[in-house]
Amino acid sequence: MVRLVHELADYEKAADECGLTDGQLHAALFGDDPVAGALVATTAGSEVVGIAIWFRTFSTWEGVAGMHLEDLFVSPSHRGDGHGARLLTALAAECTRRGWARLEWNVLDWNTPAIGFYRSIGAQPNEGWTTYRLTGSPLTELAART
Repeated sequence: MVRLVHELADYEKAADECGLTDGQLHAALFGDDPVAGALVATTAGSEVVGIAIWFRTFSTWEGVAGMHLEDLFVSPSHRGDGHGARLLTALAAECTRRGWARLEWNVLDWNTPAIGFYRSIGAQPNEGWTTYRLTGSPLTELAART
């Protein structure tokens, strides 16, 4: 799975920004305080060729939890084999099984193959909303204001 996260970072032209280690992912998924869930897609020979890593969210408007898909990635040589659709189907099934109201994710504006795929399954962009993020020194500087 870590290998595929690094492949995704390379695909998104941000390989130098990805520092995920086996230990970090293991702790996130299986540690004392798991903060993420994951599914994998495998070939008939059990080779892991796709990942879906997610975390739980909460909608104050709907009053129930939801799922944010952090990463969905299928190795380029295995795209078109249905792995991505099966991963999203399994995530949707998990949301409905748990009574969660939504499955959301972000996609880079330039990633037209992914956008086309998402639209083909009925997903719609959340128009009018822009994701903001605090990291690094701006995050620590804001925290220091307390």
